[in-house]
Amino acid sequence: MALFVGAFIIFNTFSIIVAQRTRELALLRCLGASRRQVMASVLTESAVVGVVASLVGLGLGVAVATGLRALLKAFGAELPSSATQFLPRTVIVSLLVGVGITVLSSIMPALKATRVPPVAALREEAAVAPARSGRRRTILGTIVTGLGVALLLLGLFNDAGNRLVNVGVGAVVIFLGVAVLSPLIARPLARLIGWPFARTFREPGKLARQNAMRNPRRTASTAAALMIGLALVTFVSIFAASIKASATQVLDKSVAADYILNTEQFPFSTQVAERLTRQPELGAVTAARIGPFKLKGQTKRLTAVDPAAYAEVVRTETTAGSITDLSAGGLAVKDTVAKANGWKLGTTVPMEFLTTGVQQVPIRAIYKDNSVNGDYLVPLSLYQSNFSQQADQQVLAKAAPGVSPDASRAAIDRVLADFPNVQVRDQAEYKADQARQIDQLLGLVSALLGLAILIALFGIVNTLALSIFERVRELGLLRAIGMTRGQLRRMVRWEAVIIAILGAVLGLGVGAFFGWAMVRALNSQGITEFSIPAGQLVGYVLAAGVAGILAAVLPGRRAARVDMLRAITTE
Repeated sequence: MALFVGAFIIFNTFSIIVAQRTRELALLRCLGASRRQVMASVLTESAVVGVVASLVGLGLGVAVATGLRALLKAFGAELPSSATQFLPRTVIVSLLVGVGITVLSSIMPALKATRVPPVAALREEAAVAPARSGRRRTILGTIVTGLGVALLLLGLFNDAGNRLVNVGVGAVVIFLGVAVLSPLIARPLARLIGWPFARTFREPGKLARQNAMRNPRRTASTAAALMIGLALVTFVSIFAASIKASATQVLDKSVAADYILNTEQFPFSTQVAERLTRQPELGAVTAARIGPFKLKGQTKRLTAVDPAAYAEVVRTETTAGSITDLSAGGLAVKDTVAKANGWKLGTTVPMEFLTTGVQQVPIRAIYKDNSVNGDYLVPLSLYQSNFSQQADQQVLAKAAPGVSPDASRAAIDRVLADFPNVQVRDQAEYKADQARQIDQLLGLVSALLGLAILIALFGIVNTLALSIFERVRELGLLRAIGMTRGQLRRMVRWEAVIIAILGAVLGLGVGAFFGWAMVRALNSQGITEFSIPAGQLVGYVLAAGVAGILAAVLPGRRAARVDMLRAITTE
């Protein structure tokens, strides 16, 4: 993603440079340079920039790698200790990728440079290349965006083919399509976003708004780099919030147990459940064991429980039979699985186990999905008969009627004194723990995506600096008619903020679509709630505005230092 964002910035930079050097390029054409030579000069320049930047990036990458190790350690994913590995292939790959991305990103600006007519050298002001037809841009952008959406949805909802590749390519194509379409909405969005600045900050705010609206292609191209990083951060935030909301909904709707016992990773002794069942303070206790079996040559997974106790700690709506009917042996299956296989109550299912081979198991119950049972549910007696290793993945317990939470928790703690690796949580603690793990992953991914966002902010700095160089005479005239240095800095600052917020708004829209599509695709996996963390997303927009202020510091100082007399002097 960092390379993808960098490609946008390189493309934007070379586009601005080519536009600023229109007279120079035209003069070369007048002196006899061919279009091929002009294009070769731009590509050679990009190659030199790529080599220098890649060497600098290679050195910075060593520092970033050290920082990433510290970051992973802070999020509980510490890597094994070893010396820093700096291999020759790292240098080769860095140079190839860095130079390759730079040259590829400069091809379109180089082609634009070849179209500069020699007569442009005679014009006093550099001619700006005519903008591409809005109609052509609309058609092209719509086609590209539609293709990206189709690939994304194909990867999410179709089991055939390489789903991961389709999702990744679809996301990239959507970004490209939105980038093509964004100049069409950049002007009205900049007008809307800049309205509060124009009203609040008077002339500097009005000029900043007009500057952002003046060249929508440049504004949109600059904002597009920030859009990519914020779209992915928005997607991750929405997806994480949806997972937490779905998990909470499952616990509230389906789990009647007061306590959930498990370990961080590994199964644990069956004696935990056995000893808990003997505690008078607990009314229902069941262990849950998970194991594989084969059905029609495909590996499936089953969950084994104590049917009578399970019916008390997990709410299950059946369409045929009852979970308690498993006490006599047999199998319970999810209704969608039964429908797909044409099974009914009493149907015998050939379940193949590693130790006992094929066993004909009758269906005793068919239930609706509650995101807890899984597809196949069997009694512990069947698990004990067909699996050699016996260990519990989880234990669900419910307090006996009339027993206080303190008394029931104390009974569990007495048993767990002999099993220190097993953790007990009530429903509130379990929800909080699930949320903590999701937030931890969200923080790690957001920190990594922050590198792409940081690169995008450098792009804003770069674009503003180049535009100031282009607008030297304009800035000089503003100073000549009475604008102060402070007002000039504020104008550049609010222009940067408008561009940054524009990128944030586009990113929020694209990221929200990604999040919605992912939640819809994983509906059958238990991610049923689509949740938008509104406060968090508003925070991203405000953070983008603050980042825009920081990005404008150096360009603003440069604008304020423009020599007024030299700027308005003509040859």
